[in-house]
Amino acid sequence: MGFSVEDANAVLADNFAPWVRDLGLVVEDIEPGVATLRLPWSDRLAREGGALSGQALMAAADTATVIAISAARSGFVPMTTVQLSTTFQRPIAGVDVRVLARVTKLGRTLAFADIALTPDGATAPAAQAHTVYALLG
Repeated sequence: MGFSVEDANAVLADNFAPWVRDLGLVVEDIEPGVATLRLPWSDRLAREGGALSGQALMAAADTATVIAISAARSGFVPMTTVQLSTTFQRPIAGVDVRVLARVTKLGRTLAFADIALTPDGATAPAAQAHTVYALLG
């Protein structure tokens, strides 16, 4: 049983709060245990000074984790964030962000993932996150 980009975008549309959907995230690529999403630039997500807010980046990383776990399991199951740690290395302004989530361990009740948040045109991430999720179903 496969899990496609269309399946992933359906999970995004059907299982997240309206404010998360308002971020405009789009799933661009799926592999088993790996999801690539795009966070489109929006002035609404910028903080004073014009950089993308950390809250938007953390929400994108958290959301990408759900999609990557769903890809690893070939489908969505209820799950919840247990831990999310983010390191911001430099500001992002005026460009979309590629959010690459990779499941590093998928257990029976817990899943772990690493997420790189890279601005368009850059080769290195501007932020990195690590997540732990409890699988509820």
